[in-house]
Amino acid sequence: METPPPPTPRTEPTDADVEAFKQQLGRPPRGLRAIAHRCPCGQPDVVETAPRLPDGTPFPTLYYLTCPKAASAIGTLEANGVMKEMTARLESDPELAAAYRAAHEDYIRRRDEIEELTGFPSAGGMPDRVKCLHVLVGHSLAAGPGVNPLGDEAIAMLPEWWRKGACVTLPEKPGESEKSEVSEEGGQ
Repeated sequence: METPPPPTPRTEPTDADVEAFKQQLGRPPRGLRAIAHRCPCGQPDVVETAPRLPDGTPFPTLYYLTCPKAASAIGTLEANGVMKEMTARLESDPELAAAYRAAHEDYIRRRDEIEELTGFPSAGGMPDRVKCLHVLVGHSLAAGPGVNPLGDEAIAMLPEWWRKGACVTLPEKPGESEKSEVSEEGGQ
């Protein structure tokens, strides 16, 4: 894609965000802390999860990609061997390997600021290999460009998944259609 989706501020999840998550993944969120990034369509596409789920189970994946359209496009990259190619480049390009290690350290730091998970890896195969592009893209979207070089590369390879509309449609809240009609008529 020519222009990656812009960074968005981290926000507290609303009831509508939780409903979108349920539709996106087919289940209620577990350990949801915040919306880490919003798709240009307005729906959450990356959530921040707690390092431990409510039952105490460690969950080292801090940034979780929720948009099924983005996830599908990333799955196509994975199926086309992008992870293997990126891992090979890490072995032969010391500058890329150093930047990827810095991304790993950023991920751990962000997670540890919430709760330390001593002995647990970051995610996505960091710092030595590429195991999951979904995690790397989630990290890049949440942290912004320039933090995770391979997440940024994967985003650049993706189509603009939001162009054909949102991945989920939320039910209209009571009174919303009336507000829309008033606005369209030039009212307040």
